[in-house]
Amino acid sequence: MIADVVAGTRPWAVLCLGLFICIGAQPASAADCPGHPDALGTARTLVVDPREHPRIGIMQYAETLPLEDHEVVLTFDDGPLPRNSNQILEILAAECVKATFFTIGRMAQAYPEGVRKLRDAGHSIGTHSQNHPLSMNRMPIERARQEIDDGIASVRAALGDGAALAPFFRIPGLLRAEGVEDYLASQGIQTWSADFPADDWRHIPSSRVYDLAIKRIEAKGKGILLLHDIQARTVAALPRILRELKAQGYRIVHVVPTTPELPATPTEPQQWQLYPVSENVATSHWPRIRNFVFTQADMLPAPSLSDLDWRDGRLAALADETFEVARRHGRGVPLPQEAPWPRSSPLATGGDAIALPVPALSIFEIQENPRATAQSLLPFAHRAEQAVATVPERGGHARLTSAGTSDSRRAVRGKRHLAAARKPGASRVAGHGTRNAAAAHRGTLRHLVQVKKRNV
Repeated sequence: MIADVVAGTRPWAVLCLGLFICIGAQPASAADCPGHPDALGTARTLVVDPREHPRIGIMQYAETLPLEDHEVVLTFDDGPLPRNSNQILEILAAECVKATFFTIGRMAQAYPEGVRKLRDAGHSIGTHSQNHPLSMNRMPIERARQEIDDGIASVRAALGDGAALAPFFRIPGLLRAEGVEDYLASQGIQTWSADFPADDWRHIPSSRVYDLAIKRIEAKGKGILLLHDIQARTVAALPRILRELKAQGYRIVHVVPTTPELPATPTEPQQWQLYPVSENVATSHWPRIRNFVFTQADMLPAPSLSDLDWRDGRLAALADETFEVARRHGRGVPLPQEAPWPRSSPLATGGDAIALPVPALSIFEIQENPRATAQSLLPFAHRAEQAVATVPERGGHARLTSAGTSDSRRAVRGKRHLAAARKPGASRVAGHGTRNAAAAHRGTLRHLVQVKKRNV
């Protein structure tokens, strides 16, 4: 769309446009900044061809602007907003610095005078869609095209013509989409990302904006800085940023598009890479591998399937037949021929085969206790049914008990009674309690003697 505007302009207007750009392309040094001898100034103007480099900004793309070390390009998004954008223009004018502004179409409709101020100050004016939607990476391409075209039309209407409108576009929120980028490239519009932001759209103090801008510039040494002219924190941080850039020896570069009268700045391809391959790296000096040409295309001999000693001869015959069919229908492709490999001889299976000694069975025998073995062979019922004994109870009655686990338990209880009777405290037990305890103890002793005799 921008290319159509330029193509439809009258010849005298194009000549004036070329004269205006040539004047604006002259570097504005500190000496050319009246009233500000210590100004940062604009070191040089870089002319780029959007069609040769349609996408720039190392944050998202492989290429960025061909800047030298300690060169910075200032960019501002989302304006114009008179309250803050006018102050940004005054700060830049005080330092004689030129920047690139990506204007929103709706803002240009609301404040057309702000767009014309950008043009009159000599800054580059790009577009930033019509409504700044944060969904261009997922919206239908027809709607994305409408956002782009409407934004361009609104900014052009605010300017009065399209002469000062640069074919630069920055996707809102940097939410890129391949369809959007392809459409911009087809219109001759260059998609701008950035090399480092200052996060000035976040709710952070201006001191933090300053710190992030300087630290990120120092980390890369050069590049495109992303700012927003509608933010009050940016207004407060920008003077400190410019003063620090000057103190550290950084230079400001102004970017403009090519025109028929203004050719692109001569550059090398590696200059468009933020970190090109260094000449000190050995791989950059290695010779390229040549394409080898074979004088002969002879095939190495390969074994035939029939040479394999298969037990099933029918499979081998079928494989040979298949191989022969493939040979006849090879359509000129040289197939490997059968190699005279010797057949493998079968292994000898006669009586002279080597036999390994077999260990004797006695090696694995385990010596056991004869008595324990005999007891383990006794029937379980025979062990369970043993003689019973009479145990006297209180009142002179008796009951039958088995000589198994119950006997052992009673023996333990008997020993406990004996131990209790021997304690000094037991003598204090009066009357029949003591006699009953003694009788119980004697009965327990008799029971233990009978159990012991039976076990013997």
